[in-house]
Amino acid sequence: MYQENQLSSRQVIGGSGGSIATAMATPVLATSGTQHPDAAASAVLSDPTTKYPRPPFNTPMQPFPGLASQMDPRPDHGETSYKGSGRLAGRKALITGGDSGMGRADAIAYAREGADVAINYLPAEEPDAREVIALIKAEGRKAIAIPGDIRDEAFCKRLVDEAVKGLGGLDILVSNAGRQQARESILDMTTEDFDATMKTNIYAPFWIIKAALPHMPPGSTIIGTTSEQAYDPSPNLYDYAQTKAATMNYVKSLAKQLGPKGIRVNGVAPGPIWTPLQPSGGATEEKVKNFGGSTALGRPGQPAELASIYVQLAANDASFATGQVYGSAGGNGQP
Repeated sequence: MYQENQLSSRQVIGGSGGSIATAMATPVLATSGTQHPDAAASAVLSDPTTKYPRPPFNTPMQPFPGLASQMDPRPDHGETSYKGSGRLAGRKALITGGDSGMGRADAIAYAREGADVAINYLPAEEPDAREVIALIKAEGRKAIAIPGDIRDEAFCKRLVDEAVKGLGGLDILVSNAGRQQARESILDMTTEDFDATMKTNIYAPFWIIKAALPHMPPGSTIIGTTSEQAYDPSPNLYDYAQTKAATMNYVKSLAKQLGPKGIRVNGVAPGPIWTPLQPSGGATEEKVKNFGGSTALGRPGQPAELASIYVQLAANDASFATGQVYGSAGGNGQP
């Protein structure tokens, strides 16, 4: 299972991404003489090193594309933790790879912020997708499920058409779906492997964005999911890493092209995030067992920990952020 600029990704992680930091910092006011302000403040803090499970993990390996529901521990997409505040009220979002990982976290967060949401996923991911659709509907929002393979250009056009029709428009596009299959050597990689990764990660965003743009008014936003692999590629992710570097560049290029039209384009660059990509061929069994253990926080990130970034990039108050790539990699990943 997506970098540097006028507002660098280092600054964002360090706390200068104004609205993100501001939205998450709530002043603590003493309401009585018996409660010390410092005690009240500490009550809302959580230690990021112990907030989520740490390796070693014993999750079973799965065939591609994998299901979040079969992972142990199950990833946190914000199912019970994300609280909305109406920041995306009335918005209409299409999210590829919306069944699990960052796409699922985005779908949940967007619905709780007041947006109607369409998700795309592979038919094999239907069990996970049904859970997401139910969560969106539970918020009283429109939920549109559009299964299909985005490696097909004709389907990508149909995907956008169905989303626009079902949602009554489109003003947020999250290009999140990705294919990652580890190969220890380039000699182990077939042309079919390489082609499938390129079609999923590079061709599909091109086809989908091209189909979506005529429907997107000024004020709309496009968000691509790149990766720490764009900066520091792993030796066994030769094809995947290339696509994430390309994603970073199309975000910056498209932002310059669409800025005059009032459409913002940004990216998110996760580090090791606990999603079905890893146990379904994206990493070796040994790496999955110790996944995320080398980060500064000693654990992988959870999709829920990135949801607020995707919300911020879609929100109207991020109106000067375009061409930016926001990192979230547990202390790694940035140049």
